[in-house]
Amino acid sequence: MLFIIVFYPFFCANEKKLNMKKIIVFASGSGTNAENIIQYFEKRHSAKVVTVFTNNPNAGVIEKVKNYEIPIEIFSKLELNESKVLQKVNKINPDWIVLAGFLLKFPQNIIKLYPNRIINIHPALLPKYGGKGMYGMHIHQAIVDNKEIETGITIHYVNENYDEGSIIFQQKINLTGLETAEIVAAKIHQLEQEYFPKVIERLL
Repeated sequence: MLFIIVFYPFFCANEKKLNMKKIIVFASGSGTNAENIIQYFEKRHSAKVVTVFTNNPNAGVIEKVKNYEIPIEIFSKLELNESKVLQKVNKINPDWIVLAGFLLKFPQNIIKLYPNRIINIHPALLPKYGGKGMYGMHIHQAIVDNKEIETGITIHYVNENYDEGSIIFQQKINLTGLETAEIVAAKIHQLEQEYFPKVIERLL
């Protein structure tokens, strides 16, 4: 009986590691959402970000990820659309693929192999302000210019078209009409930080 009591925590810890889901993140920019997801799951045993992929060799996400000793893969647009990135993804065999500020169109060869396991966050209430070229400050400025009374975030599955995958979650905020695009961006960033990791965990 004493033997079981002494070694149970060891077996329990190993079992949690075996059951932990693997997440890979694709990002193109500063990496604030990627880092937030990494930090969120570091405190839990449900999942772990195991690799971060970026198409931008100067992206801020690279320095952020170094702090967590997580491998980072830097690739070109050509490598994404061919088979090199797919091969690396398959080698990892992730449970989920998360796009966190990833600006390139995601390739069909990966989508087909991971159906309903790739999600994206969009800084607007889709289907409004979606599609090619609609990202970051372009969206927030358009919302201000069009005097929208609300905006928000959308988390959705990724398919072969920009921002057209099935919607998983939306969160709205009201606008007064006095906000600048920078103020809207700050409010949206708060929503992303609060809800994105929670929705990923719910999907797990």
